[in-house]
Amino acid sequence: MADMIDTLPQSFLMRRPTMDDLEAVHRLFEICEIAELGGPEITLDDLRTLWIMSTFNLESDAWLVTSAEGQPVGYADMEQREHARIFTLVRVHPDYVGRGVGEYLLEQAEAWVRRQIPLAAPEVRVTLSSFTGGSYEEAKRLFEGQGFKEIRRSWRMEIDMSDMPPAPEWPENVTVRTFQPGDERAVFETVDEAFQDHFGHMRGDFEEWKHWTVERETFDPSLWFLAFDAEKLAGCSLCSYEGELGWVNTLAVLRPWRHKGLGMALLLHSFGEFYRRGRHTVGLGVDSQNLTGATRLYERAGMHVARIYIAYEKELRAGVELSTQTITV
Repeated sequence: MADMIDTLPQSFLMRRPTMDDLEAVHRLFEICEIAELGGPEITLDDLRTLWIMSTFNLESDAWLVTSAEGQPVGYADMEQREHARIFTLVRVHPDYVGRGVGEYLLEQAEAWVRRQIPLAAPEVRVTLSSFTGGSYEEAKRLFEGQGFKEIRRSWRMEIDMSDMPPAPEWPENVTVRTFQPGDERAVFETVDEAFQDHFGHMRGDFEEWKHWTVERETFDPSLWFLAFDAEKLAGCSLCSYEGELGWVNTLAVLRPWRHKGLGMALLLHSFGEFYRRGRHTVGLGVDSQNLTGATRLYERAGMHVARIYIAYEKELRAGVELSTQTITV
């Protein structure tokens, strides 16, 4: 049974979502993302994958706000790393923006974080983060009004290929092949090590990583490209389909192989495979201030900025920051 929300007009109800709500909540996401970002991004499979994750509990980690008629008008969920770096995704139907739904959901998210604080190591900094589209003023006002500060911007970059891209030039002794069963641990460790040099990174969890990658029904091992120097996995490009786009989910190169052309070779190899498969637009996401210079690589490869996102953060306890903030080159 849904409960009336004291801090919202009485025509709204709040309850915990269930798996029966999956498609309706995803439709809400599509409506919100068209208004906020310019087009849908989170797929139905993305949402399902989150909801069935072993560390995610719909009964405690998500909220659904509906109209009196039962239409979903707002949603929020929570994810956390070591009870210290905590992320909330908030969606409010554009027809209901400015009516207290977003404020209510952020208040629930902050209360959720405060319950995590005693579980975090005593000396660490605890933050709540979220994001919005770079031009969506309503969300900016919502976050800033709730005490959040802009900390970072990221880009969705794309390339539109009218011709087959150039053939990759591989560094000496480097060979490439697709993913094979048994590669899981090596790929995870390579990606995690490479991303230690990325802003906001914290050590990943192998089981959670598998859940989001190789265990998904949509996983296509023929789109995971692994670059080896002899027996050592030096880098990888882990790709998938995102609607009509080819998508580079992860491009990772270990430090000893950077600045040798491996990142460009992996990127061009990925572009070429998508082109052969009839996907002439390829995209990826990147921190606009990427600490390893990835944005320059993507621009050299012919990619352009298609969307801008703003990351917001609210500090709920000062302390030692656990995630990567800078790197020593």
